[in-house]
Amino acid sequence: MNQLPPIEQAPSPGNETRRRILGVGVATLDLINTVDAYPAEDAEVRATAQRQARGGNCANTLTLLADLGHACTWAGTLAADPGADLIHADLSAHGIDCTYAVHCPGGTSPSSYITLSRATGSRTIVHYRDLPDLSAAAFARIPLGRFDWVHFEGRNPDETRRMLEHCRREAPGLPISLELEKSRPGIETLLRGPDLLLIARAFALADGGPGTAADPGAWLTALLPSTDARVLVLGWGARGAWLLERGGVPRLVPARPPEWVVDTLGAGDTLNAGMIDGLVRGFQAADALAQAVALAGLKCGQTGFDGLAAAARARSL
Repeated sequence: MNQLPPIEQAPSPGNETRRRILGVGVATLDLINTVDAYPAEDAEVRATAQRQARGGNCANTLTLLADLGHACTWAGTLAADPGADLIHADLSAHGIDCTYAVHCPGGTSPSSYITLSRATGSRTIVHYRDLPDLSAAAFARIPLGRFDWVHFEGRNPDETRRMLEHCRREAPGLPISLELEKSRPGIETLLRGPDLLLIARAFALADGGPGTAADPGAWLTALLPSTDARVLVLGWGARGAWLLERGGVPRLVPARPPEWVVDTLGAGDTLNAGMIDGLVRGFQAADALAQAVALAGLKCGQTGFDGLAAAARARSL
């Protein structure tokens, strides 16, 4: 099978598996309520637990990559409010460099109001955002030669497409991953440029319709001619994740669920982190995905991300 381009830059000093990873996306404030069971509309229920956390797909993925030993940098936007101070403090506490974050006057820090059901382990999210995404002009000021890998959220397609083009023009050998979580107008323009596509089930179902659920592998095969990515990963929840390498056939890597599903929030972000970690360490794509699926299973068995990387190391994932 074809592999991703070799990482040509030198590893960070003192650790041959420590890679320099740039992530571009959003960071949010999450208010998470745990309930015994998800309420019906117009019902009033009491939460059994509540916590506040820093969230955001890219930020979560970088947190795990940093905890797994990589040198991570986040590029995104921050509001000029107390929420931004909390977001910045949390990222910094995980050793994530925020040098290239852009502070925007006005606006409000993005927030997610999340309900976790103890009965099912599922989560429902209401998101509020009043802050612009990072612009391609701001991204162009980042010295790409500092990094071994760049990861993008698939959002704001016009600006993200310009960022992808900038990467390919200024750093043609730099491996790129792109997360496709939601279907958005113009999102198809991002399919050319990344080496690795990390695709959520919701995106596949929105693109391919209900029939996709019957054969996710066939949907991946149909998508392949539209992208020049060498590796496609499609998360499929409790079943695991599908893998398609260019020149190969789709295959399912089965899930490794915990004994008890506690918290599925961030499982997709965890899968993405595990896949990137494996590839930057030189794993074959199938081995990287097996690690990623196992890591996501561990995540579903605990609340939040704290200690997840340590648990994975203890189990030699």
